[in-house]
Amino acid sequence: MARLPSTTPEGLVATLRAAGIHDERLLDAFRHTRRVAFVQPESRHRAYEDVPLPIDHDLVTTQPSLLALMVQALELQGDERVLEIGTGLGFQTAILARLCREVISIEWFDDLAERAATNLHAAGITNVSVVVGDGSLGLPERAPYDGIVVAAAAPVISEALVAQVAEGGRLVQPLGPGGNERVTAFVKQAGQLLERAILTDAHFVPLRGAFGIR
Repeated sequence: MARLPSTTPEGLVATLRAAGIHDERLLDAFRHTRRVAFVQPESRHRAYEDVPLPIDHDLVTTQPSLLALMVQALELQGDERVLEIGTGLGFQTAILARLCREVISIEWFDDLAERAATNLHAAGITNVSVVVGDGSLGLPERAPYDGIVVAAAAPVISEALVAQVAEGGRLVQPLGPGGNERVTAFVKQAGQLLERAILTDAHFVPLRGAFGIR
């Protein structure tokens, strides 16, 4: 039987569970975070479907099941500082904020950063900083980070981001030319990033900035 589109947070949680998401803290974060508050007004009727939704600058939000897969790979326990590259309208930021101590999120477009900050404030989320800047450079003044998640594609991981992962920390990023990537999870050991798993194939926009796709 075909699965009907989800229309509630609980319906989305059921979809994520069926897609193999098993982290109960993560599922609970989806249950209590209203995605409808982090999408364009014209997309609100589809907020709880497992689909990417359009936002400004010809971008789309990350599909919830893909977002969940990437965040799950960070293996957050609650006391981490996480760097997010690509804030969008703030939904992934809100999910992360429920799972760790502090989130620093970098957005290339200042209007998206402003909207995300407004959305997060309206949702009562206070352990997040949204910064406008070049995400490929990270934010070294707030490093090290226990987790870094990059919502954009690049052929290789920025050296700047590698340097900002704490020892034992994790990084998740789609690797590829943009539009055809492998989402890959890494852990930092003895100062080097070691591949832990290829999570899935996906299609992401290119990472912008000094270490992004040119």
